[in-house]
Amino acid sequence: MSIIEPAEFASVDPERFAALVRGASRDDLAQSMAGPNREVILREIFGRFPTQFRPDRAGNTDAVIHWRVGGRADGGTDTFEVVIAKGSCTVSPEPAGDPSLTVTLGGVEFLQLLAGASNPTTMFLTGRLKAKGDLSLAANLSNLFDLPKG
Repeated sequence: MSIIEPAEFASVDPERFAALVRGASRDDLAQSMAGPNREVILREIFGRFPTQFRPDRAGNTDAVIHWRVGGRADGGTDTFEVVIAKGSCTVSPEPAGDPSLTVTLGGVEFLQLLAGASNPTTMFLTGRLKAKGDLSLAANLSNLFDLPKG
């Protein structure tokens, strides 16, 4: 079962997405992130990062962030690269740069984090979210993007 049908995903705004994630069971989220719609979900979410980026809050931040999202059916992860430079944000499903920060988390946790359904500090302290590299950047990520709040 997918929380959002692939054909509808592009038309779902961030607030509706957050509501769907908050209303879904952990099992439903896990199935969505392990099922055939995973690629569509991840590409759509990461494709929105540049429009949700807040350059007014970034200052002179220049960073390469690798997001490692687990929960694939084969047990593997997908890695997306988010580059913040000169007041803009770009995303690639093909990491190429040396990361300033690597964020690693499961598929369910990724959805909950981006929907504002989980506290990133609590996730970090309980080991459900791992951050390697620039931890001050990690702590500031929620300020750099206009994401739904819990």
